[in-house]
Amino acid sequence: HVQLVESGGGSVQAGESLRLSCTIPGFTSDRCDMHWSRVTTGGQREWVASISADGAETYSDTVKGRFAINRDKSDDTVYLEMMDLKPEDTAMYRCNTRGAGCVWTAGDRRFQPGPLGSWGQGTQVTVS
Repeated sequence: HVQLVESGGGSVQAGESLRLSCTIPGFTSDRCDMHWSRVTTGGQREWVASISADGAETYSDTVKGRFAINRDKSDDTVYLEMMDLKPEDTAMYRCNTRGAGCVWTAGDRRFQPGPLGSWGQGTQVTVS
């Protein structure tokens, strides 16, 4: 089963930083936009940041200036650098891959996300 894998979550103090990562191990992406969202313990879902296939970055107002999204093309990993974390950033962070013509390949294996994209299982971030 091909799926995005997120990592890097943990428990930190307010003001500290974390870096989350997201990729499909062993696969290479082409024309894929990547998105980070989060779900709080109360069930509130919020889009956090996106990076387009051509590198354009967008952020929600709640994280702009504190979070940075970037992509390492050498291994097709997308990172979410989170700085000055606040207790309200506590959530399960999940990434999503989608886009017109988006495809992930590994040798003769091919994975194309559906219209709503494909999600990873998530990584928990807790800020106290």
